[in-house]
Amino acid sequence: MAKSRPPKKILESYTIKGSDKIIKPGDCVLMRASDTSKPPYVARVEAIEAAGSRGTNVRVRVRWYYRPEESIGGRRPFHGSKEVFLSDHYDVQSADTIEGKCNVHSFRSYTKLDSVNAEDFFCRFEYKSATGSFVPDRIAVFCKCEMPYNPDDLMIQCEECSDWFHPACIGMTIKEAKKLEHFFCQTCTAENGKMAENSHEATAQSEEKVNSSGVKTEEKVMALLINP
Repeated sequence: MAKSRPPKKILESYTIKGSDKIIKPGDCVLMRASDTSKPPYVARVEAIEAAGSRGTNVRVRVRWYYRPEESIGGRRPFHGSKEVFLSDHYDVQSADTIEGKCNVHSFRSYTKLDSVNAEDFFCRFEYKSATGSFVPDRIAVFCKCEMPYNPDDLMIQCEECSDWFHPACIGMTIKEAKKLEHFFCQTCTAENGKMAENSHEATAQSEEKVNSSGVKTEEKVMALLINP
């Protein structure tokens, strides 16, 4: 008669090997890629279980985050360097592949960080891995280029219409933009005869750029279909 497998034991936590870091369900982790030339994968731990007669075979059920380049549409200009998408792709992996913990912030929280560390990421979309579609599938756009906000890029705000602009899109260098004290965009300048200056000291991650819903304040409301 074949021996029955010992039941799996659900664990409340797990200490990452080689460290004192403890993970629990709901935590985000970096998991080693089989191809060592690739960066570690980002995942959210859904459950931790131990199997084997001694319970030493620890496995984690995870929900993967995809990097933009791992999605069907690929990386786009508005994707931040630390942006990831929460996918519908679940998996079970050995706990031995966990390299460390990481933080996946909301878009609003990420833009408010004083500094961004290696373990910091942000997520503003859920990603359907089978279809390459996103939730939400529309997002506010800004500037003459009509692109969504990339938190890596500096933008300046028009005092009149409150839209935000990339310095390069208005024929200005980043260095020039940082020196300006007042700014009125070309359209508002033409309509109102105002001189083009900059209204606020330009910073890459100003708190004035986001409101409670995670979108920049005083935005020019437009929409961009981001599904492929």
